[in-house]
Amino acid sequence: MNRMYRMACCGPLAVVALAALPGCLERTIVVTSEPEGAIVYVNDQEIGRTPVETDFKYFGVYEVRLNLEGYDPIVTSRKAATPFYEVPPLDLAAEAVPAKLPTRIAWHFVMTPLASQMPGADKAALRDSLLGRAGELRQSTATAP
Repeated sequence: MNRMYRMACCGPLAVVALAALPGCLERTIVVTSEPEGAIVYVNDQEIGRTPVETDFKYFGVYEVRLNLEGYDPIVTSRKAATPFYEVPPLDLAAEAVPAKLPTRIAWHFVMTPLASQMPGADKAALRDSLLGRAGELRQSTATAP
């Protein structure tokens, strides 16, 4: 009877004690760019200017956008890959480890200057080209059903 009583009391206490342990997993994404100073959006939320670091909760694909005046914007997606120690059932053991287990994902982007900002760019030719493409687009949409 004494043994049954101990098991009934200690089992729930052990679960509560494990649940009370702080999470020891640190997850960060670091975004850098050339040149620095681009505004970064991850899943349509601004996180700052490069170089920038942010915490994240879930592994998977993120939509990333970078904007910097004088440069072509970058709109892409990047994957935050799951490390081996966060795959079930290893993730339970990783949560219980007293030492911190950092997951640091780094994304680097090289931005391209706008054609109009490049040295020696013929701005009149760029303007004519843009207007020509706009006229073609207008005609193609006007004839569409």
